[in-house]
Amino acid sequence: MPQFLIQFSYASRAKKALIEQPDVDHAAQASKMVGSLGGTVLGYWYAFGEFDGMVLIEAPDSSTVAAVAIAIGGTGEVSRLETTVLLTTEEAREAAGKAGAATHLPPADEDDR
Repeated sequence: MPQFLIQFSYASRAKKALIEQPDVDHAAQASKMVGSLGGTVLGYWYAFGEFDGMVLIEAPDSSTVAAVAIAIGGTGEVSRLETTVLLTTEEAREAAGKAGAATHLPPADEDDR
């Protein structure tokens, strides 16, 4: 099943809730929500830097992951959400092989413009 990385930043009110209720199991909440849409949470981490956290999920297809992103965004608890489709090394090799067969137009010369 395809895997996806969802990176998120909390909205201010969610950060306040983290401080006020530090024992809430957000990973369990995420697992339940993703599971209700047919996916599985494979990992849940908090981070320092550009994003506050990330979730690795497995889902049957991109539309399921889009539904997850819409559901998360709809809570108002995140200020930023970014989803990345992950490829296995075999899928990346297959893509590279297909790219070699692609036809394309060469870049135009300055004189052709």
